[in-house]
Amino acid sequence: MFAFVEQRYPALWPYIQLMRLDRPIGTLLLMWPTLWALWIAGNGTPSLKNIVIFVLGVFLMRAAGCVINDFADRDFDGDVERTQGRPLATGALTSKQALLLFCGLGLAAFVLVLFLNELTFWLSFGGLGLAVLYPFTKRFTFMPQLFLGAAFSWAIPMAFAAETNTVPEIAWLLYVANLVWTVAYDTEYAMCDREDDLKLGIKSTAILFGDADRLMIAILQGLTLLALIMVGRRLDFSWPWYAGLAAMAVTFVFQHGLIRYRERWPSFFAFLNNHWSGALVFAGLYFQYFL
Repeated sequence: MFAFVEQRYPALWPYIQLMRLDRPIGTLLLMWPTLWALWIAGNGTPSLKNIVIFVLGVFLMRAAGCVINDFADRDFDGDVERTQGRPLATGALTSKQALLLFCGLGLAAFVLVLFLNELTFWLSFGGLGLAVLYPFTKRFTFMPQLFLGAAFSWAIPMAFAAETNTVPEIAWLLYVANLVWTVAYDTEYAMCDREDDLKLGIKSTAILFGDADRLMIAILQGLTLLALIMVGRRLDFSWPWYAGLAAMAVTFVFQHGLIRYRERWPSFFAFLNNHWSGALVFAGLYFQYFL
């Protein structure tokens, strides 16, 4: 489909690239935890309205996040092998066009929030602030992945607020689980660019952890599983939930096989594999309530 758009409507193609519509992995990584939260908050039967709003919101906010990220990195992406073909780096789009697109996507997401309750409305400003802040954190901290985790997890308290008009303790436990998982998989992602980032002075957990990167990823993944086990215990879940967590653990082992030599593209494929990690947890959660 995207090849057709690129050939038939070449003027639209840079916008599609800027929003990463041709690379949906980020949308999926944001969507699965959002669905975890909706299903738990809705006790297995979340509102159809909320499902539609949050899925659309995930799509819009991930696209907006990619746009503002590329705007922040527009002076660096051309010097990084993996990102040198991005529209702002090549000059296919201007900074002004990127900012206008970001505002349009943000406005569309804001309209969606107007259909939710007041608590969710006010929480949405926290999500917007984190989305705007994250791309600039790599300038002043070696842990931008922590800010990404905070941003990628913000839909969790919003989902609970939309379903129950409150944000209970279990929502924050799920938030922590997803935040830690995000730091783990985004460290795999940062391993792809470590050599380029060192030259450019860009900071990341992959640089911070150094030779301990694989160990730290394993610890973070272990903490993710521990937090999700605690979620299951507090909700008195049974075997389907834990089967999903076991399947997630298998994907983590597979990822460590990919990153064992710290090579650029195997590390990138390890990052991509996290989509399955999140999907398998949701499958376990779905059958927990279905059965």
